[in-house]
Amino acid sequence: MGTVSGLRADCANCAGLCCVALPFGRSADFAVDKAAGTPCVNLGDDFRCGIHSRLRERGFAGCAVFDCFGAGQQVSQVTFAGTDWRRDPAVAQPMFDVFPVMRQLHELLWYLTETLSLAQARPVHDDARRLLDETRALTHSTAGTLLTLDVADHRARVNTVLLRASELVRAGAGKTKDRRGADLMGAKLKGADLHKASLRGAYLIGADLRGADLSLADLIGADLRGANLAGADLGTSLFLTQPQVNAAIGDPATRLPAALARPDHWRRPAVH
Repeated sequence: MGTVSGLRADCANCAGLCCVALPFGRSADFAVDKAAGTPCVNLGDDFRCGIHSRLRERGFAGCAVFDCFGAGQQVSQVTFAGTDWRRDPAVAQPMFDVFPVMRQLHELLWYLTETLSLAQARPVHDDARRLLDETRALTHSTAGTLLTLDVADHRARVNTVLLRASELVRAGAGKTKDRRGADLMGAKLKGADLHKASLRGAYLIGADLRGADLSLADLIGADLRGANLAGADLGTSLFLTQPQVNAAIGDPATRLPAALARPDHWRRPAVH
């Protein structure tokens, strides 16, 4: 995969935006209710999480799953030039409103960067490169421009290229499995052959995917919360992201793309 260094969260250069801008409700993922624009009770004066190493055991698994793709430091250091909402309350609401827009743009940068690393997707590389440049330029726009951006339209244009890239990579001998948007919650897919399958937007919550072959499977938007990926092969899966991996269960035998990190909670053997 191409350069993704700027698409990884750098909390040291962010004003704790994910801990303030976004709302969450008391649930299995969050121990308390929090309104949008209200700092989390665990946010310190240094904009760092006071329980970061213990999020799951303290009832904040949702925070452990979240990843901003580097949008936090972009908003903090570029869009608002290092000014933060504590020092200048006047920028608080604009910062909070821009953050989710920036996160979507950075997620698209991740997908487009991956597309350019796929040799079989060469026919769409020119379009992907053009959209990558356009999206990157948008991330350097003013707050006003970002807040009036039609993100849905931009995502749709990018998705057209991503879909074509996926088709090109998954083409070849044999019929590929199309399970786009499929309800596979809790499905028994241990050892399943999902090589080159389209699982775009599929609901795989709690699915048993132990030892499954997900090589070259398109996983964009697939919900992997609680899915058991122990021993599964996702080494060449398409458009897999860190939040998806963080939300799943895995073990040392799970194969992941080189650009993704193995979550800390995977160090313990998955329940079989």
